[in-house]
Amino acid sequence: MKKIISFILLGVLALTYSSCFEDHDDNPQYSSLEVKDFVWKGLNAVYLYKDPVLNLHNDAFANNEDYTNFLNSYASPEELFESLMYQRESIDRFSWITNDYIQLEQQLSGISLHNGMEFGLVRESQSSSTVYGYVRYVLPNTSASAQGLQRGNFFDKVNGTPLYYNSSTDNNFDLFNSNSYTISLAFYNDNGTSETSDDSIESTGETITLTKQSYTENPIYYSDVFQVGGINTGYLMYNGFTSSFDGQLNNVFGNFLANNIQNLILDLRYNPGGSVNTAIILGSLIAGHNGDVFSIEEWNSEIQSHLEDTNPESLINRFTNNDDGTPLNILNLDKVYILTTGSSASASELVINCLKPYIDVVQIGTTTTGKPQASTTIYDSDDFSREGANPNHTYAMQPLIYKSLNANGVTDYYTGLTPNIEVSEKLSNLGVIGDVNETLLAAAISAIEDSNRSPVTESKPSKFELVGDSNDLIPFGKDMISNKPIPSF
Repeated sequence: MKKIISFILLGVLALTYSSCFEDHDDNPQYSSLEVKDFVWKGLNAVYLYKDPVLNLHNDAFANNEDYTNFLNSYASPEELFESLMYQRESIDRFSWITNDYIQLEQQLSGISLHNGMEFGLVRESQSSSTVYGYVRYVLPNTSASAQGLQRGNFFDKVNGTPLYYNSSTDNNFDLFNSNSYTISLAFYNDNGTSETSDDSIESTGETITLTKQSYTENPIYYSDVFQVGGINTGYLMYNGFTSSFDGQLNNVFGNFLANNIQNLILDLRYNPGGSVNTAIILGSLIAGHNGDVFSIEEWNSEIQSHLEDTNPESLINRFTNNDDGTPLNILNLDKVYILTTGSSASASELVINCLKPYIDVVQIGTTTTGKPQASTTIYDSDDFSREGANPNHTYAMQPLIYKSLNANGVTDYYTGLTPNIEVSEKLSNLGVIGDVNETLLAAAISAIEDSNRSPVTESKPSKFELVGDSNDLIPFGKDMISNKPIPSF
């Protein structure tokens, strides 16, 4: 069906072109139809949820006229793309489309426009739409660091406009999209009581202007070795599964090995995900198990059936002992302590879920995002790869293509992974990353000191609830990126 429609559509496009007597660059209708054809073809071929989306079935259209009318019934490629998504609010919250794959490729390699402020966004309750921002960490050598912003700073306005949130589609978070914007600073007021019900966030009257610049973020934010009960313990805050930093990640574990650490605290609280291959490397660095099943892929029924028949091994990702020939500094631990929040997503969850069949994973913090699916970049070419991409446009898609299962078959954690020890960050006192008194790290240290403790909730519920973070404002911010080529058949 895909090839037939594509062939006939070329004829339709040619007729459109010859009848209009216009240059292609001046003919947005031609370009729009061409891109819409790419959108349908790509999703029809690889979309994880092709089966329940009837308009993506191979026999969805009786003939080319029906197909072309269907494409033309949508005002833009983006509108068509959204119409083909499955359960957007609950299951597929993460597939997306871009009209500039050059920028996408830069972002996926860790290069983006950034002002250096990583932040969370909270509101008082579901009955309130007023939103406040708080600084989680500041990247070095950026506008935010130059302005003196620090973890624990608050803000209540952007460009003088109060922030609000009613839903994922009804908010004004697009205020952060500008290359330069001004935030109005605020402070957390606990009103001198230990209760949270009377807490508030109030304006200071100060403002700071932040400017974005081209920036490459090192996901290895902080690492250290310290003693807990006389035993060397490693700590790593890791903020993104960026494959270009895999060598540096291996070096951190080399330092852990050199210091003979017996405990590891892996801080993924702000890690939105990234490369599946990097997740495999991190899991291998922690636990070893070379050659054992790390994860299993489950694609749409058409691709799944083909791969099960022709190459079932391609559906399995295995633990490894090397990174492109470079030996990994493997700790071979039988227990790991992992810090999480609602901002821990995709590849972070993959590591947690896929280590559980092999070692004791003690999850500390709050429930994760809930994203067991992986995506990949789809280009408008014969095999959907970058090579041979249609030169007439720079559209690309990042659809979900498979969901991951661990070696025991566990998947579908769409509501997130629940911690063994529930501890929330204290907005009134976020603490310093890496300081043993910081709330989540202190909870991990306490768990190491008393390994027989039962799952508990250790902090009072906050008056404020998280509604988003800075990674939500990036299209691929919480993606799990597959490094494999799209199967062809």
